[in-house]
Amino acid sequence: MTKSLKISVPSNPKVWILIGIGVAGIAVLAEVERRRRRRKRDEKLLEIEDFGAFVERFELLPFPQPPPPAAPQSLSGLTFAVKDIFEIKGRVTGFGSPDWKRTHEEGSKNAVVITSLLKEGARCVGSTVLDELSLGITGVNVHYGTPVNPSTPQHIPGGSSSGSAVAVAGQLVDFALGTDTIGCVRIPASFCGVFGFRASHGAVSMIGVLPNSQSLDAIGWFARDPSVLRRLGNVLLKPNAEPKRPRCFIFADDLFEFSKIPMHTASYAMKKATENLSGYQSPKHMNLGQYIASNVPSLKGFYEVSSHVQQGVGALKALSSVMVLLNRYEFGLNHEEWIASVKPKLGPDASGQVCTAMDSTPDDVKLLYKVKSEMRVAMQSLLKEGGVLVLPTVGDPPVKRNSRKNLSAEFHDRALVLSSISSMSGCCQATVPLGENDGCPTSVSFIASHGADLFLLDTVLDCYSPVRDHLSLASKSMPLEDANGDMDASELLKEKGNAAFKGRQWNKAVSYYTEAIKLNGNSATFYSNRAAAYLELGCFRQAEEDCTKAMLLDKKNVKAYLRRGTARESLLRYKEAVEDFKHALVLEPHNKAAGLGEKRLRKLMS
Repeated sequence: MTKSLKISVPSNPKVWILIGIGVAGIAVLAEVERRRRRRKRDEKLLEIEDFGAFVERFELLPFPQPPPPAAPQSLSGLTFAVKDIFEIKGRVTGFGSPDWKRTHEEGSKNAVVITSLLKEGARCVGSTVLDELSLGITGVNVHYGTPVNPSTPQHIPGGSSSGSAVAVAGQLVDFALGTDTIGCVRIPASFCGVFGFRASHGAVSMIGVLPNSQSLDAIGWFARDPSVLRRLGNVLLKPNAEPKRPRCFIFADDLFEFSKIPMHTASYAMKKATENLSGYQSPKHMNLGQYIASNVPSLKGFYEVSSHVQQGVGALKALSSVMVLLNRYEFGLNHEEWIASVKPKLGPDASGQVCTAMDSTPDDVKLLYKVKSEMRVAMQSLLKEGGVLVLPTVGDPPVKRNSRKNLSAEFHDRALVLSSISSMSGCCQATVPLGENDGCPTSVSFIASHGADLFLLDTVLDCYSPVRDHLSLASKSMPLEDANGDMDASELLKEKGNAAFKGRQWNKAVSYYTEAIKLNGNSATFYSNRAAAYLELGCFRQAEEDCTKAMLLDKKNVKAYLRRGTARESLLRYKEAVEDFKHALVLEPHNKAAGLGEKRLRKLMS
């Protein structure tokens, strides 16, 4: 006879409490150890000399101080570094490539912008790392190494002016010069948590600066303090004789939808901070994508064919596509001969971009320039009366170093959509740091009309302190409360919402569905229907949230998966959208919309 094995289960509650404490203790110890290892890795990275920001250290002394009683030079006592793309007398400009440096001669004189800074008393202390041939937005360079982001060492610094941003963030210099073609100053400023400024196209001399794409290239600079940012503007920009005018912040609500970083706290702080500032009008809100779609007609030839992408989103993606095409075309014109003769050894990122640039010639080059011209006119019209456009600088937090995510289509698409506004219009743009989110720096950007550089720098200096003060007071908007109401009344409101939806009265439909949810917050259909209305309005984040709520209430709600997939596709979050379409196919294997959505997105990501 076999004896059955009996497991003794303790019945004393105190025993279970002790077991729970033990398990919790193990979890706490594991987390402490994980954080210790991460801190050790960060410390090891930070031990790298100069954060890996410099290609070369040297010294360019400022011009002699004028004798009293003349006023001292405006930048006296400040140090700066320059992206290794500026000509420096007696030194070879490297352009982020050893082969470029090997095949070019020493500079015969300093770039005009460097001379201007030396004349005003600043001292140059070296040249900084950049993405190879200034191609890229990650800050990764296989030859000189990726500079360490002082704000978050485990993450990339952003590029292409990576070393300049790192030198400022690491307090190695007071300010640094960069160039900005498709976000090359704005993105690293945001990732490293410092101020960045892209001057209006042509506002600061590019003489002595290696070209990437002349139609898009602009001088930019980094600083930790908005007053230093403004002092540089006084030196490098022509005085503005425009009369004083009231400022008006214009929030590009649809562009905030693209950001994966929660921005509502920053938006609230900006609105509250300017309420009591003199010379500021009440903030306005707009859908910039729809505005561009209506005012840049030449973009229509570049729209992607997709029934799921709204007109405004289509216009923004088309604009970024034109920017990339124009960049490739002009880069090829500038450097094709050198690449063909030298056949440089390039890193994988730069090599792929160079090959694409050499192999692609746009069907109608004139159309690219026409889009740029129309975009300039459209933005001048929008911002002419003291308007300052507010938008996220980037769509994503910085990705981990050595992560392939920094090459994903989603990451690049979101970044380039946001960068294309200034690059394609020639407007000036300031990146304004606003602290951290989930351990990474975050920022917003201000855009002013072409030529209004000093006006924009004054705006940053004027409102930065009040905005930071209000950040601590900003609170998240409260979700709608569910109430136990009359079920029949909620169904009636749903039907009214359906009727408004069919009549293309999207805002009214949202209102009806919202009232229905207040009466009955347990209906997946109400949330899913409101999501459909939000999609039509271009409110993709709200649509995504409603669909998620609908799924929690009903895991088999196919429409919720389809609509959330559509929202995520519109937010350029392709991988998540694919998962939603796949889940819809599991529930309904023959659903055509889900099948087409999955195929379309897999093609985009390939």
